[in-house]
Amino acid sequence: MSTQKETYLKIHPHDNVLVALQDLEQGTVITFDGQTFPLVNKVAAKHKFAINTLAANQEIYMYGVLVGKASATIPQGGLLTTENVYHAADGFRLGERKLDWHKPDTGKFDGKTFMGYHRADGSVGTANYWVVVPLVFCENRNINVLKEALVDKLGYKKAKSYEGDVEQLMELYQAGKSVEEILNADINPAEEKANSKRLFKNIDGIKFLNHSLGCGGTREDSDALCGLIAGYITHPNVAGATVLSLGCQHAQVSILQAEIAKRDPNFNKPLVILEQQKVGTENELLKQALKQTFAGLVKANETVRQPAPLSKLCIGLECGGSDGFSGISANPALGYVSDVLVAMGGSVILAEFPELCGVEQELSDRCVDVDTANRFMHLMTTYNARAEADGSGFYANPSPGNIRDGLITDAIKSAGAAKKGGTSPVTAVLDYPEKVTKPGLNLLCTPGSDVESTTAEVGSGANIVLFTTGLGTPTGNPIAPVIKLSTNTAMYQRMPDIIDINCGTIIEGSETISEAGERILDYVIKVASGEAEPKSVKLGQDDFIPWKRGVSL
Repeated sequence: MSTQKETYLKIHPHDNVLVALQDLEQGTVITFDGQTFPLVNKVAAKHKFAINTLAANQEIYMYGVLVGKASATIPQGGLLTTENVYHAADGFRLGERKLDWHKPDTGKFDGKTFMGYHRADGSVGTANYWVVVPLVFCENRNINVLKEALVDKLGYKKAKSYEGDVEQLMELYQAGKSVEEILNADINPAEEKANSKRLFKNIDGIKFLNHSLGCGGTREDSDALCGLIAGYITHPNVAGATVLSLGCQHAQVSILQAEIAKRDPNFNKPLVILEQQKVGTENELLKQALKQTFAGLVKANETVRQPAPLSKLCIGLECGGSDGFSGISANPALGYVSDVLVAMGGSVILAEFPELCGVEQELSDRCVDVDTANRFMHLMTTYNARAEADGSGFYANPSPGNIRDGLITDAIKSAGAAKKGGTSPVTAVLDYPEKVTKPGLNLLCTPGSDVESTTAEVGSGANIVLFTTGLGTPTGNPIAPVIKLSTNTAMYQRMPDIIDINCGTIIEGSETISEAGERILDYVIKVASGEAEPKSVKLGQDDFIPWKRGVSL
């Protein structure tokens, strides 16, 4: 990556477009590679413009890969838009293994540890939660009743509340204030106080994983749900679990138990499983659930944090609300973190398969063996074919927000998104909801949809998730800390309540990618040790959406 001027950037030597690093007015004179030309259009920051005239159907390259074709002639200095560019990506085939990679210097982190929760299967958690989950949506109400009974009494209610705001609005209404006066009122609720009455000091929370699956859909979806729930129950961040089943649904207890055994043959965590149609009345079901859950919490509270090597970290890599800076700031910074962690024996998960469109050849060539490469290519091909059969395809992945901020084709979005995975060999390719069992870079088949993908990465074993965003996305997870990283400083300053780390420093030139990566990993270690709490955890952003294997991009 080489900067020609601080106002625009050529990402890769083979590219034929430049990226605006700040708003550039129409007529701005561009000096690049021995040429001087004016901008034909105003080019907003994050958007691209042509270095030379691009004829209709001419290929467009960014990050050194094909990302689209011109649908009409684009003049030199012309802005690339959805009206003059359409999605295009190179094909892929089984190639030679390309497993050599430049390992980063890990000296700063050699010998460092984090304080985690050690499990019997050898994994280490960055948190210690109890989960309560239904096997079928019919039990969601009972799950909510348990939540009302347990969360506040045991000291796990989040301090942030808007009840005080509502009380003041009620007072204004009762005082006869007009709608206009109410809308203009300055609402200042009482200062929040931290919740200090937590009974179980070594348990970080009780999490309730409501969902809409388990029956009425395909057997494929209900089986996958059981696998996902098993992934959460056996997860290193989970101390124990309560599962409520109705009894007659597709997602049977026996399937869940088989999935648990598949992931942990010697499973020995406290586990409460109750089936309503066997127990009888709702009252009896809830009483048993409360008593047995409380007993499990007593046992789970015995686990304390102890030192663990960084190789016990499994990092999920995620991006959402991406913009035109994602692929040149926050995502490559995560790529650096990924490479450092892999070099130290840790694990990382790169998911969101619709956002790997166009980089399949590079990733398949990096797979450690032919079988792994073939599996990746098969999953990509069948996923896209299934999407197209339902009237869509990977080309339809970019959202209106992505497009507005410079990601006008899926291949442009994908080329930048793939930077999160760094440069190390791909040690395993997993299909949802399989578990990570090998250190190194793992590719996990998930949608590009933020919450579905994050939910899946955690179900596969990620004990921390690093989530980049250029537009601002409040996604979190019930059991794994989700650390938010902004791709640009303006968004970081605008939404400080959801962003933990600013990577806009890379765009501004005040920090290199490796410097940002080291800063990120320092923070990861603090979060993993319970010394720092990401914004998503503070907000109680407990998003949990299982993937229905039907099309979701």
